[in-house]
Amino acid sequence: MEKGMEKGMEKGMEKGQQKTLLRQIQKRFGQVPEWVTTKLNSADTNALDNWCDRILDATSIDEVFTPEPAK
Repeated sequence: MEKGMEKGMEKGMEKGQQKTLLRQIQKRFGQVPEWVTTKLNSADTNALDNWCDRILDATSIDEVFTPEPAK
C-alpha cells in the first residue's frame, strides 16, 4: 500500500510540473502547439526537470525541447 501511495504522489508531482511548464511556455511563447502538449504529457521527471531549466534561457519553444549537443 505504501508503494502505491508513493507512486501516486510521484505521478501527482509530475502532473503539477507538467501544468506549470505548460503555463510558462504559454506565457513566454504564446500559443502552444499540440506536439508540445503531447511531449509534456508523456515525459518523465528527468525530462521535465531539464525542460524547466531550459525555459529560463530559451528563445523559442524548440530550444526548450531540443537536446543539447554532447560536449
